[in-house]
Amino acid sequence: MQKHVLAIDLGASSGRAILGQYRDGQLGLGEVHRFPNDPVAVGGELYWDFLRLFHEIKQGLRHAGRVDSAGIDTWAVDYGLLDGAGRLLANPYHYRDRRTDGIADRVYESVPARELYARTGIQYAPFNTVFQLCADLWQRPEILKQARHMLLLPDLIGYYLTGQMGAEYTNASTTALLGVHTRGWDRELCGRLSLPYRLFLPLRQPGSELGVLTPALQEELLLPAVPILSVASHDTASAVAALPLEEGEECPAYISCGTWSLFGTELPAPLASEETRALNFTNEGGVNGTIRFLKNIMGSWLIQESRRQWEKEGHSLSFSDLEELAQREEPYRSFIDVDDPVLIQPGDIPSRIKSLCARSGQPVPEGIGQVTQCIYSSLAMKYRLTLDQLEQVTGRRFPLLHMIGGGIQSKLLCQMTADCTAIPVEAGPVEATALGNIAVQLIALRALPDLAAARRCIRRSFPVARYLPRGDTLQQKIRYLQYQKAVLPPKKEL
Repeated sequence: MQKHVLAIDLGASSGRAILGQYRDGQLGLGEVHRFPNDPVAVGGELYWDFLRLFHEIKQGLRHAGRVDSAGIDTWAVDYGLLDGAGRLLANPYHYRDRRTDGIADRVYESVPARELYARTGIQYAPFNTVFQLCADLWQRPEILKQARHMLLLPDLIGYYLTGQMGAEYTNASTTALLGVHTRGWDRELCGRLSLPYRLFLPLRQPGSELGVLTPALQEELLLPAVPILSVASHDTASAVAALPLEEGEECPAYISCGTWSLFGTELPAPLASEETRALNFTNEGGVNGTIRFLKNIMGSWLIQESRRQWEKEGHSLSFSDLEELAQREEPYRSFIDVDDPVLIQPGDIPSRIKSLCARSGQPVPEGIGQVTQCIYSSLAMKYRLTLDQLEQVTGRRFPLLHMIGGGIQSKLLCQMTADCTAIPVEAGPVEATALGNIAVQLIALRALPDLAAARRCIRRSFPVARYLPRGDTLQQKIRYLQYQKAVLPPKKEL
């Protein structure tokens, strides 16, 4: 069987249209269109340039030509509001916009933090959809009064491609508005927060058909009625679907490496206890009813945003250049908590990193190489800490760590992760998100029988690099203790 399907994969810094070609049990990829995805600051607020993104998506469809189907995945939490006629009421906000500052505390007055987690299983982040919608309710109530539908970004794109509305489950599960056990919109929660329940559309599962390209787009792009399928539209859900597992292999610990590092495992049911809340683990929907039990960790965005700052200062450096500079510096010299709130907003990340190191009494990194090395050292140690916590709450030991996604192009980060966690790391594939998107389409088209077969196909079709732990085990333990002392709050005396 031969199939050609298109993955429209939008990340927080770039977007791609990737053509998947399946034939005789092998899968190939070809990038047909790539474009930047830069946030736009206007009047002190931060937005996504949705109209430009939709234009680029149309170019991706045009360049791909005739395909058997197409599917869309994006990051989570952000959305557009539509009026009764289906018109977009405002450009979607970027999740790093500051409008949600302090919103969580107001929400917790109506629904305490413990209860919100017990109901939804979603870890705290200031930009969770529930907090963004409450910001709309309190800061621009006129918009929410006009709104009839809330569409998360992949659903919004799907609507403008097909004219059909709906809410794909894996992305909806990240909003902190779905019941973690019922796996449906929590009507009571919406009522207690005064959020209009009419905004929330019926849920669709990955693999269902959303619709076909509208007649207007068929005419504009000179394309037939291409089916648009609902894939696992949260990009991490797609990436996890592409884990390259052998037959019968139990899901290992994984890190989906990109703008964010998503560290977790796949479970049949949620874990939403007070312990998992305290450790800030989240329960998000996966393909086939699985739960992506994971922690969101700041990822390569720290490198990306630092590079932007250095470019402003006159330094033109590629990511490879930055890695080479980092390798010249002493590793594990200084540490930061990569999830420190001061690092969330765009801007001068290198200066903030230096300030954090000075405040904790550590050597202050000087120069581009030392700052980059500090980021890599801190990420690798955060992965070690998260692995320990994951094993603690699941009661499982993970002898292997899979790293997937664009971040694994940093061989330095992969090797440091193996060194810090003291377990082997298998890295690959790079294009995990697009592959998971494509895999769900191929299953829906009956080219592949199920997810297990798709994962084996991906394993056969794409290389996986293996990194073994190096260095002195005792020295690594000492460094880990130094990291914990630098970034963790001191334990209270009993």
